[in-house]
Amino acid sequence: MNSGVTTLLNLPHQHSAKDSFTISFAPLSMEEVYALADDPANGAVVVMSGMVRNQTDGKPVVALEYQAYEPMALHIFSQIAANIRKTWQDVNRVVIHHRIGRLQIGEISVLVAVGCPHRSEAFEACQYAIDTLKHNAPIWKKEHWADGSSSWVSIGACETQQEGC
Repeated sequence: MNSGVTTLLNLPHQHSAKDSFTISFAPLSMEEVYALADDPANGAVVVMSGMVRNQTDGKPVVALEYQAYEPMALHIFSQIAANIRKTWQDVNRVVIHHRIGRLQIGEISVLVAVGCPHRSEAFEACQYAIDTLKHNAPIWKKEHWADGSSSWVSIGACETQQEGC
């Protein structure tokens, strides 16, 4: 299931008060995100960590820079959670935290966690969340190359190139 921006923006807010959505300059914490997704009714918590890698398509990368239109990005995160609950009604918690600013190799750029009674639904919902975020959230990535050059990667790039997503 892969929804477009229009579908996401038209959904009523149905995320849980237990969900957590953040855009931050500060480093992201795997432990914090896991704790936010944890719930006594969970049988599984699935966490996806996106990290800055040292190359794209074989070209050496030294850093990434992220910018976001924060109000709309947080709205999209909320709509992702609402869509998750329409498809996987047993989901207890949805956590989406994304960094902005300049990040070095190995730093975490995004954390997505889903807490659910069953592992298969938790995996599916987590994959849906990161895939939808990458396609729809107004978050832009600038790759800084070892040769001193840089280039922006557009939101829609994930539709055309799997490697950069």
